[in-house]
Amino acid sequence: MVRGEITQPTTCVQSSMPPLMIRQLWSLVETTQATTLVNLDDSSLVQWLLNLFGDQQALDAEESNLLANYIHTRISLIRDLAYDRIAT
Repeated sequence: MVRGEITQPTTCVQSSMPPLMIRQLWSLVETTQATTLVNLDDSSLVQWLLNLFGDQQALDAEESNLLANYIHTRISLIRDLAYDRIAT
């Protein structure tokens, strides 16, 4: 990298999530017990939410990877929302 050169941040998500999947995921986050969301480590939380989502709707490998990447990039937000629910 050349000094002063600006690089673009990289992201795990290569394609965008369909809006319906996003709504379904956030609905799951809201209905999952907040203590579960804050007590699981990152990998376990991603897997937990994937499993819950998969119980409601079949996912192919591409959708599963896309959803896992989306969840992983929003772990902090998911935990913040859960802590807010616990505090109130």
